Amino acid sequence: MEMWTTPRRNQVLQVLDTIVLLGIVLVLIKINGVESRKVRVLDAFDYSAIDCSRKYSASLTDFGGVGDGVTSNTKAFQAAVDNLSQYASDGGSLLFVPPGKWLTGSFNLTSHFTLYLHKDASLLGSQDESEWAIIDPLPSYGRGRDADGGRYISLIFGTNLTDVVITGDNGTIDGQGVTWWDKFHKGKLKYTRPYLIEIINVVVQRLTILAPVTSPNTDGINPDSCTNTRIEDCYIVSGDDCVAVKSGWDEYGIKFGMPTKQLVIRRLTCISPFSAVIALGSEMSGGIEDVRAEDITGINSESAVRIKTAVGRGNYVKDIYVRGMTMKTMKMVFWMAGNYGSHPDNNYDPNAIPVIQNINFRDVVAENVTMAARLEGIPGHPFTGICISNATIGLTKKPKKIQWNCTEIAGVSSNVTPQPCNLLTDQGPENACKFPDDSFPSVEI
Repeated sequence: MEMWTTPRRNQVLQVLDTIVLLGIVLVLIKINGVESRKVRVLDAFDYSAIDCSRKYSASLTDFGGVGDGVTSNTKAFQAAVDNLSQYASDGGSLLFVPPGKWLTGSFNLTSHFTLYLHKDASLLGSQDESEWAIIDPLPSYGRGRDADGGRYISLIFGTNLTDVVITGDNGTIDGQGVTWWDKFHKGKLKYTRPYLIEIINVVVQRLTILAPVTSPNTDGINPDSCTNTRIEDCYIVSGDDCVAVKSGWDEYGIKFGMPTKQLVIRRLTCISPFSAVIALGSEMSGGIEDVRAEDITGINSESAVRIKTAVGRGNYVKDIYVRGMTMKTMKMVFWMAGNYGSHPDNNYDPNAIPVIQNINFRDVVAENVTMAARLEGIPGHPFTGICISNATIGLTKKPKKIQWNCTEIAGVSSNVTPQPCNLLTDQGPENACKFPDDSFPSVEI
């Protein structure tokens, strides 16, 4: 498989741009998984392998690793992966991270490889910038998100990979992000902050992500320019969107032309006081389509589902299906904005108007809500095909006077409380919104 930054347009790729150096993460990421089975490794511990057992294994200590929380293990991780990569075509390999605190800068993964963290192992991101290489910005963005030019490489990084597992018995990956956040706030970063994990070909499962709710731009999971990706059974506390679906920024995303599509999000629990449980955009210039989210719980969050776009983004957000949301303490449940006007530069096309259509929400229960919805399309280019059905929204003791703020939209509603705006025509209680019955075969593994 080609590196995702230079793919063939019709190639099926899945990309995960995960958390911007968060506080603590308990990780289980499954890639190309098959039936779980019990495997004995290193004559020291048992683990439930997601893929078939690896023929070769080693401990980080075999490569000089020191788990004292002070000694840098960057070279140890790099040497271990480099050594174990020779077995990719001969049964694969496993790198065991023993109990201890393992300070490290960035390191790459390899194919047919398992990174296994003992339950008492903590992998700590180095706060020494010299241990983080500078790499090119994503081609669909044109520049770093925090600054012009490149970006720091992610803590755990991988491209051109097949059959990779990051797992463990609730081991910890701690990005130690406070140093990066402080520099970001003070304008002292020359390059964009690194992600915690950036990898290709993913199913994200049973992942716990914890970041301080005041930390800047710490999206939980960013599926960006992905096809056939599944995110499920995750618990996320975030300073930004818990799941932010993206596909490139303005003219760069339009030129790159790789949408995010066939995305499944289910059984997600989120806390995000200043942002959304699920966001679509704002960088969506490659297009976003056929997203299915269900069994979603949001607690103390700004909004449940938010669509963010603007003139200059171009392309589309379409065929979005959400059902089974339970929301507690929200600023608003539904939020769509066509005026999210951040741009990478002044070269965006003012005639690149995004199309927002066929957006479906059903089976929603919310309580302690300040405002039901803010739905604002682009003047002269309304968001169309919006459907909201079977939604009961309980209000806070001091709710907004206007519960539905609707401009430049068109759609229908059915069995919704409080009564929606007139632009969402009431279709009667029997006309629920759609949710497709089919599935994406390549996602259901």
